[in-house]
Formats: sequence, C-alpha cells, structure tokens
Amino acid sequence: MDFPAALRDAVHESGLTLERIRHRLARRGLTVSVATLSHWQRGRTRPRSRPVVAALEEILGVEAGTLTARLDDPAPDSAGLWPDPDGYTRLVAQFDRSGDRRLERLSVHDVHRLGPDRRAAGLTVREVLRSTGDDVDRVVCVHPVPAAGAELTGLRYCRPGRVRGAGGLLGFELIFDRVLGPGETAVVEYGLRPSGPGGRGGTARRYRRVFPRPVRDYLAIVQFDPAVLPARCYGFTGADGRARHPLGELWIGTSGSAHLALADVRRGVAGLEWEWD
Repeated sequence: MDFPAALRDAVHESGLTLERIRHRLARRGLTVSVATLSHWQRGRTRPRSRPVVAALEEILGVEAGTLTARLDDPAPDSAGLWPDPDGYTRLVAQFDRSGDRRLERLSVHDVHRLGPDRRAAGLTVREVLRSTGDDVDRVVCVHPVPAAGAELTGLRYCRPGRVRGAGGLLGFELIFDRVLGPGETAVVEYGLRPSGPGGRGGTARRYRRVFPRPVRDYLAIVQFDPAVLPARCYGFTGADGRARHPLGELWIGTSGSAHLALADVRRGVAGLEWEWD
C-alpha cells in the first residue's frame, strides 16, 4: 500500500474530518492546510516533513510507522523481501531513511563465519557508498538475527546511531565520519555477533542477504570451521523473499570457505546454502 492509500484508510478509520485533523496539528504547532491534506490523500503531492506525518499517526490513532515508513521509498516496497513484512516496516519506521535514496551502493562484502558446532559465529560487513545528493550523513542497515539477538561490533570509519531490534531483525544507523556531498564516498565496516545464552540459534544451512536497493558489486564469503566442512555448497539469487534461482555448486577451498561474487545486483536476495553430511 502506498502513502496516499494508507493515509486515506487511516483518516476514514479515525472518523475525523480534514478540518479537525488540521486543527489538531495546529495545536501542536504544525501548520498544514486542509487542501494540503487532501492533496496528500489523492497523491498529488507528498509530505516533506517527517515530524508532521509522525504527528498524523498519533492523531489518527495508527501504529508508528504506518505512514512514515511509506515516505522513505517511492520505489517498490522492499518489505516483501523479508519473512515478516509488517515487522520490517515497523522496525525501519523508527529510523531516518531520508538519505537512503541519495546513496549508491558501490560494493557490499560479507564474511559469514560458522563455528565447529555448525552454528553461526558472526558476520563482518564492509560497504562502500556514494552520495548522489547533499547532506547525507548516515546509512540504515537491517539484518536477520537469532531470537536471542545480536550485538553490533567492530565499527570502523563510522559510529553507531539508533539501534533497534524486534521480531528476529536488528536495525541500526551508521553515522559517517563526515557529511557527504554529491559524488563523495563513505566506507563503513561493522560486525554482528550472536548474543545471549544459546543465542547462535540452530544448525546453519544458508546465508541470505536482502537487497532493498541495487548494489554494483557483491561478495559473500562463508567461512566454515576447517574441521567441519559441508558436503556441498550452492549459490542462489531471488527476485523476492520466497523464490530462489540456483546458481550452481560453489567450490569449498582449502581455507574452508566458499564465496559468491555478483555484479550489478538488483533488488532482491542472494546468498549461499549448503548441505551437511
């Protein structure tokens, strides 16, 4: 559902007239005309102020993120790439993603490590990003994590902003070490480490990366424990969160690792899966 439709539904369910909504916004010091509210409902214009839309959510009695999440990306909704689309939408609504549309993902490199018990032991990520606009100072990242959660570690070339977790997902902001202008690049590095007793989950059988936006260069390395190697390993891609297109078997080298290298990854998913003896 796009922003105009979500707003129309919320207004209808609230039973409030546009004039009453305008009045309640004004009481909060927010000036929005009835005509502007009507234009938003019809899709003729889009709100430019996130605080105004957040106030609308409170006035209309809808859950946080119902409207604000639909401001961030006029492209096809990426929520469907995740196992719980509604949970993803609620999570990312807690972040400022206004700069994401002005960031190109030049490269994403993942190293996913497994322990001798065949469980996930940690993830290390390096991303190179380029700004296509002014005043871009952060990127928002989302990863699936075990039920017990995960800890954000190993930050380099950036610092953490807000960190939120819910429903098997961890989202966080990485603040660049400087504000970017058009054509300028930033590098971020970070790690995720399972936390809590039994936090590593069960036996790992695949590593899956979600791409809400295109990436020019993607590299995924799965590092197995040298003493416990799988029988076979395969690469895959997919256009959504369900269908997978197999890419063939991947070689497991003497280092105990397998990798998948892709160029010009479009919106979708990609990763590796393996079979244990």
